[in-house]
Amino acid sequence: MKLVQQVRYLTKYQSQRRVVVSGLGVVSPIGTGTKIVWDNLLKGHCGIVCLQEEDYKKLPCRIAGLISKQDDDVQKALSKANLKSMAPATCLALVATAEALVDAKWFPECDREKEMTGVALGMGMIDLKDVCDTNEALKIGYNKVSPFFVPRILPNMAAGQISIKYGFRGPNHSVSTACATGAHSIGDAYRFIKYGDADVMVCGGAESCISPLAIAGFCRLRALSTSFNDEPEKASRPFDQKRDGFVMGEGAAVLVLEEYEHALRRNAKIYAEILGYGLSGDGSHITAPREDGSGAMLSMGRALQDANIRKNEITYVNAHATSTPIGDGIESTAIKKLFGGHSSKISVSSTKGAHGHLLGAAGNLEAVFTILACQHGVIPPTLNLENPVDDLNYVANVPEKWQTERRVALKNSFGFGGTNATLCIAQI
Repeated sequence: MKLVQQVRYLTKYQSQRRVVVSGLGVVSPIGTGTKIVWDNLLKGHCGIVCLQEEDYKKLPCRIAGLISKQDDDVQKALSKANLKSMAPATCLALVATAEALVDAKWFPECDREKEMTGVALGMGMIDLKDVCDTNEALKIGYNKVSPFFVPRILPNMAAGQISIKYGFRGPNHSVSTACATGAHSIGDAYRFIKYGDADVMVCGGAESCISPLAIAGFCRLRALSTSFNDEPEKASRPFDQKRDGFVMGEGAAVLVLEEYEHALRRNAKIYAEILGYGLSGDGSHITAPREDGSGAMLSMGRALQDANIRKNEITYVNAHATSTPIGDGIESTAIKKLFGGHSSKISVSSTKGAHGHLLGAAGNLEAVFTILACQHGVIPPTLNLENPVDDLNYVANVPEKWQTERRVALKNSFGFGGTNATLCIAQI
């Protein structure tokens, strides 16, 4: 009887803990700083450029979404002193985190607040150039290998560095689930708060792994766009019939998630609410999704179930759609199958046309855009969408007003290995 009472209490406790977004920070190919990035996205700016270094000229893909090194915060973060002990992705994560914490006005001082503030932040890939350079150093001599080499390439070190810098002693968590990393990090952080492991979570993902070796590897997988090397701004074209592969991008996006009552007590700004989180595995192929879309359907369906909302409450899907010939069509199929007739009333867009595919930092960056769409009532567009693959209600090339009683969206992220994540995000 006592056990039953405990279970009932825990269930009630969990159901009462709502999770909201109180801070955002972004470093991306279309700008640094959330407001700048959002404005540029709505204006149709594109951050995909030609790769100028000599080593790229012999590769089939010679374009990428690069961050601007002109920003003062980015320049400072990527200083020689910082890069001696940290990977570039970790440096970018620290820039985005600083903005998010200032935005949330969250700088805990007492032990209790620090112990209930955690970090969940990952990356999809380590910096392959660092590995290659260190291997060359080893050929010269053992003493040429940096003592920071291993810490630099550990995928959890961005989360660790954030925790150390700010003294956060709640959950210190990192996932590396390929291109679903950022969404999984947000979803896991949401659950840490929901189940009482933390009151505040700093979460997201970071990626900075563009190098000749990385580009070559993805080219050998036939995953990258190779038809638009002379017109890089046209290369990433989700859901368009001329799409021929994704474009690698780099950057970081960090969210501050917070328990709703906790946010209210301190009069925090609230952007949106995380209603639910769904996960699934395709169990099918290392790079290709299941052709029937069942993996994506499971992920989206479980997010709806966790959010306890009906299908017809969803009026926007921020798609994973990376501009690959196979993946985009399968995601479209999954949306149609899951929502049936209601799919015609759902707006769909992928912002990767503007910034490329940030791999482990894709889901979190696009979650930021979904959150801002919920807040402002504007759906960001899919650039370069000229001839859609089908008749879904795609938001193409220009933003669209989001007019509905309550704005509720799904954010999809799918990764190699068949790992899928979906977030359900709503207007507060």
